[in-house]
Amino acid sequence: MSELNKEVLDLVWGRPSSGGVSASIFRRWTQGFVFSENEHTALEQFEGGPCAVIAPVQAFFLKNVLFNRESSNWRQMTEEEQKTELCSTLNEILESACASPTTGFCLVTWAKGQSPHASVHTKSQTESQSQTQDMPAPESSQPPQEQQPNALAAKDLDFERFHSVLHKRTVMSVSELKEEVLSLYHAWRGCCGVLLFLYSVILTKGIENIRNEIQDTMEPLIDPVHGHGSQSLVNLLVTGHAVSNVWDGDRECSGMKLHGIHKQASVGFLTLMESLRYCKDMCLVGPESPTEQARRVFQSFDPEDNGFIPESLLEDVMKALDLVSEPEYVNLVKSKLDPESLGIILLGPFLLEFFPDQDSGIPDSLPVYHYNGLKQSNHNERVEYVEGTALVLGFEDPMVRTDDTPVKRCLQTKWPYIELLWSTDRSPSLN
Repeated sequence: MSELNKEVLDLVWGRPSSGGVSASIFRRWTQGFVFSENEHTALEQFEGGPCAVIAPVQAFFLKNVLFNRESSNWRQMTEEEQKTELCSTLNEILESACASPTTGFCLVTWAKGQSPHASVHTKSQTESQSQTQDMPAPESSQPPQEQQPNALAAKDLDFERFHSVLHKRTVMSVSELKEEVLSLYHAWRGCCGVLLFLYSVILTKGIENIRNEIQDTMEPLIDPVHGHGSQSLVNLLVTGHAVSNVWDGDRECSGMKLHGIHKQASVGFLTLMESLRYCKDMCLVGPESPTEQARRVFQSFDPEDNGFIPESLLEDVMKALDLVSEPEYVNLVKSKLDPESLGIILLGPFLLEFFPDQDSGIPDSLPVYHYNGLKQSNHNERVEYVEGTALVLGFEDPMVRTDDTPVKRCLQTKWPYIELLWSTDRSPSLN
């Protein structure tokens, strides 16, 4: 291993106490970017772990298909269109991660003649043919059928062997990057393509730059026990910055600067961790409407998310929103919002009182599509989108309350009173 390789390994995999990376965890990451046979614009994930890379790539891919493609039938694509759109997506993420145009872009691929694709043979082949597997031919000379992605292509490619046959190349312009990424299409699609792309992003960003952004440099990008990607890894792919937090900007805590998100990304990220109160996101998708601001301020006085506040806090809420807060007027509002003198002010009536005609810019209903790349998490193990309708309400309405699934709770971190109506009998799974 070169010193550069060691730095990459420490950053990505850490320094496992057992002396090496678990073979089972490494195996989970040895897949490529493979499209579902049943859904032409959906990437498939073979095992748990690499979703930290696959999910952001999927998000950018769909964004490009929906907004940059002329065809309105976004769920239908030819193989050539898949190739074009996937490479365009990988380009976009690499450009976002590039620290400086003067440093260029790094692409990590197989050293010449070391691609494992040629080791994918059928059992009917002769022994003499199988003996040539140790010395595979260069990628360009391999037949197309041997370049097709295969979940088991790396079964004999262990951690050490994989890292001994990598090659890094640097390109200095966006146009050259596009050409190279396109030429490496079979590498991205084939065995270990996800890792090759991840390493390309890391080296394009710069190891030192990533270390300067990560909160805890001792925490690897891939968890050594469970094999999942860290928040820093997800943020690097979504925003181009490997910060460890999901709030707006930087925060000071006991003299320590905690890095957050500084710029709006072109795809969104919501986490169930916020619903579970492990973290708190701010609105990153655009400026707040008056109603959204009012809801946020009201909820700041309602830390338990009860949906109401004691009437004694109404004056403070009104002051925080720069509403008229003279005592006489506040008392008038109290009597109107709490006619039964229960001593509480509900969020819904409060918003209707002060922002009755406010348009948040969000439609009352919109189509939603759920994606999960794991076969076992899909009905009949077919990776397909689940279509539904989202009802975006101004406040909770018990009459239209649907389920309480993790998917809904995740979306409620952005739209507190959203309801989901799925086209299937079962709600889709986040796991």
